[in-house]
Amino acid sequence: MTFIELIFYAFSTVAIGSATMVVAAKNPVHGALCLVMTFVAMAGIWVLLQAEFLALILVLVYVGAVMTLFLFVVMMLSVDRVGFREGFVRYLPFGLLVVLMVIGIVLSIVGPSRFGLTQVPAPIPAPSNYNNVADLGMVLYTRYAYPFEIAAVLLLTAIIAAIALTFGKGKKHRRQSPSKQIAVRREDCVRLVDMPSEKTNPPGIDPA
Repeated sequence: MTFIELIFYAFSTVAIGSATMVVAAKNPVHGALCLVMTFVAMAGIWVLLQAEFLALILVLVYVGAVMTLFLFVVMMLSVDRVGFREGFVRYLPFGLLVVLMVIGIVLSIVGPSRFGLTQVPAPIPAPSNYNNVADLGMVLYTRYAYPFEIAAVLLLTAIIAAIALTFGKGKKHRRQSPSKQIAVRREDCVRLVDMPSEKTNPPGIDPA
């Protein structure tokens, strides 16, 4: 076993363990932090596959921006954990059925007959003037242009859903009214009170 294979298995173990904790963590904030660890481990695997640009984008965009947004959304959504636990038993058979279907699909696809160095050989060393960003852009905006646009629409839908959940009905939020702020008058905010001044005696002089 070479040193590259040891690094690959180390990153794979971290990715699988942290991905499992994303689902198994009881605290949603801990689950989001475990997802950050999963992204970092997958970025390391992409570096081994000579996809440095994708690895940097995964760390900078997803870990640095998207996961920060996830953490803000999780902390803003006052999640009712008791309600989730009550509905867990009700949807347990459906969840087990979905898990079995996913496991069956993965076992039918992942295997030594379709994966491995014999079917998918390791990438050959690229020349010094090679630019994988240009090749990635050419493939992304020609062959995968429609899937790219569909992914953008799905992300927009997720943003709208997060906003709708945050400002849903039945929750009390303090909202600002720009029209009321513009129409405010000085008389509504400031009141001038005319009070008589008090006479004070100079020090050392007896008023009697």
